[in-house]
Amino acid sequence: YGEKLKQKLFNLDDEKLKPYFKLENVINGVFTIAQKLYGLSFKEVYNIDKYHQDVKTFQVTNETGEDVALFYADFHPRPGKRDGAWMTIYKQQYVDKGRNERPHISIVCNFTKPTEKEPSLLTFNEVTTLFHEFGHALHGMLANTTHPSLSGANVYWDFVELPSQVLENWCYEKEALQLFAKHYQTGEPIPQAYIEKIKESANFLEGMATLRQLSFGMLDLSWHATDPSNITDVKKHEEKAFELTRLYPEVESNCMSTAFSHIFQGGYSAGYYSYKWAEVLDADTFEYFTEHGIFSKDIADKFRENILSKGGTEHPMELYKRFRGKEPKPDALLRRAGLISK
Repeated sequence: YGEKLKQKLFNLDDEKLKPYFKLENVINGVFTIAQKLYGLSFKEVYNIDKYHQDVKTFQVTNETGEDVALFYADFHPRPGKRDGAWMTIYKQQYVDKGRNERPHISIVCNFTKPTEKEPSLLTFNEVTTLFHEFGHALHGMLANTTHPSLSGANVYWDFVELPSQVLENWCYEKEALQLFAKHYQTGEPIPQAYIEKIKESANFLEGMATLRQLSFGMLDLSWHATDPSNITDVKKHEEKAFELTRLYPEVESNCMSTAFSHIFQGGYSAGYYSYKWAEVLDADTFEYFTEHGIFSKDIADKFRENILSKGGTEHPMELYKRFRGKEPKPDALLRRAGLISK
């Protein structure tokens, strides 16, 4: 019912947007954004061995022409390839005997392959996915540490999603969309009305979604902060954890804890909060950019120097304060979500 109401309110679906998001245009767009922010250039090379013919390889250089990274792009499904999207580092950045070894990094996705009649066209969700994974890739590309174990995305669990999630913000900005969101047949730029609807629809039912994520984080911490000997009833323990965030009466037969694999064997034990915390960080970071212009070189340089290049060499909060000049607050996230006034 939520999706039906969303469609009624915004009248915007994937089929209307996809013609403006040709894969090659989106790739060139994210490359251009990386160039504007960090001075990176991407040149496709053909003399590098690849694990599959669909993979494209790019030499990444900086403004002075120095090698920064080798970047692999693997965008289409094929037999034996798992679903989803992710970033992989084949070789970490590190320094050995005075030589700065540069990383080899890939992003892997499963976008629809082009046909004879139509190129690969992305949904808006797939556009944000590409930007997300490219944000992880930038974390690896711009690493500058001595030890590979501390390089790039080898950071605290609740800090690893900042570089990826912050880059998604550019997908909602007219100044960025104009770089790549063009109709694949006519070359017409994406209409301003579509951009406004994309931004408005992003906050649809955001209050409920925020409470939902907070409730999951609180349930997770409740389980892992409580002495098991003091828990005599799983259902009652869960109900108490949900008290602060419950909007509706609990469904009696429901007991989420028995099926919530994330917080037990799924790798997020006592760490589910990191999803929402990453949003706090990325919203606060992007608000800093918007205050100075989304392509501000000064802010981008500070982000690269204090966040992207440092990896896990220092505590995340110290790095963030050095970048932002203060600790993060949730206000920027609440403003972005439309939950408090701007």
